[in-house]
Amino acid sequence: MTIAALEALTFGLGRLVEAAGNAGHRLCLLTGDRDVYRHELAHLDPGALDIVDIDTTDAGACAAALSALPDLSGLINSTDTWSVPGADLAAKFGLPGPDPTAVRTLRDKSRVRALLHERGLSRSRAVTVPADVSSAEAILREVGLPAVLKDSAGTSSRNVWPVRDERQLRTALAEASQRPFNGQLFAERFFSGPVYSAETLGWEGETKLLGVLSRQMSPEPSVREEAAAFPVAFPRPELDLIESWVGRVLAAAGHDSGFAHVEFVLTADGPELVEINRRIGGALVGEALCRALRTNVYDAMVDTALGRRPALLDAVAAAEPAPGPATAFVLVYPDRPGTLTGWTGIDGLTAFPGSPEWHPTAVPGRRLEHLSDQRGCTGIVLTEAETAELALHRALSAAGSIRPTVAGDDDRE
Repeated sequence: MTIAALEALTFGLGRLVEAAGNAGHRLCLLTGDRDVYRHELAHLDPGALDIVDIDTTDAGACAAALSALPDLSGLINSTDTWSVPGADLAAKFGLPGPDPTAVRTLRDKSRVRALLHERGLSRSRAVTVPADVSSAEAILREVGLPAVLKDSAGTSSRNVWPVRDERQLRTALAEASQRPFNGQLFAERFFSGPVYSAETLGWEGETKLLGVLSRQMSPEPSVREEAAAFPVAFPRPELDLIESWVGRVLAAAGHDSGFAHVEFVLTADGPELVEINRRIGGALVGEALCRALRTNVYDAMVDTALGRRPALLDAVAAAEPAPGPATAFVLVYPDRPGTLTGWTGIDGLTAFPGSPEWHPTAVPGRRLEHLSDQRGCTGIVLTEAETAELALHRALSAAGSIRPTVAGDDDRE
């Protein structure tokens, strides 16, 4: 029997192969670029999974490829970009999966904000505007300052502009007018406070908080992710508040089963949503969950794809605090655009505490242009410790020794 994956996150493919095998199935990955998974594939046996190289933006081609798979039992789509096509394909083949209408709602960040505002779960409205300087007055009138401008279907922190005054607002709108968007430009209130993400698992409306991930963001005006640690040691009353809040938010947004990665700002007045991703967290969040909970959490992803209640829901209820180590990871960016030629410092990682691991996200020869969002990341350093705080200190120390080397356009041979 086969479980198919319509693309996947950059990391976690090996865990997913293992989970499929645990359920008695073979994993088949449909991908338009297997190079995305080069690090994971390098650590797997060549025959560990089947790979179908196909244009995954072509729904008809994907449907034909799925039709050719033997005993197809489930379809996993763990990315934002392919969430809607994946839901449509699961419905087409009569496979377990989310309601495509609900998935479309979750992919529209402006719609989610509006729903939460209507139900008293957010203090901000969402105002959709043309990507033009002429929209400034409407934003000032309807949202006020400070505000955030976003792509309603954006990913990887692309096309996000925090603005605190009218000059920044007009500059951001001018930049937006020159950018392509996956959705529409909209504005919402800017909320002040540290950013976290609630990692949850649900089944038919029951939501379990697996833990909270800290998220260190770059200084404004960029909003790229710099580092993260898991699980954050909140006092029990505050953790209970977050679990209750995130359950109500997911219910309002129509997400009732499977993983969710819910980014939020913890303001002086409580949590405020940044966005909902109906998947396991990206980068090394999945690995952090596996280590902290001492189990392969991707088993729950397979359970959901097969239409059955994830066993992990009951295991987590009995595992408090998390039995495994805390982890942290730091994203490594170059200090200028250009062509990546390699890194210095990787060989010295073993000298640092926390058993640092290097997970590359780019290969030498890649052109690096977008340094203000996650597209500029060249690799990730992962460390372990007894607490998320200590793990983060170790990860920052180790990652600080690594430097991407870049050949700039103006370098002389």
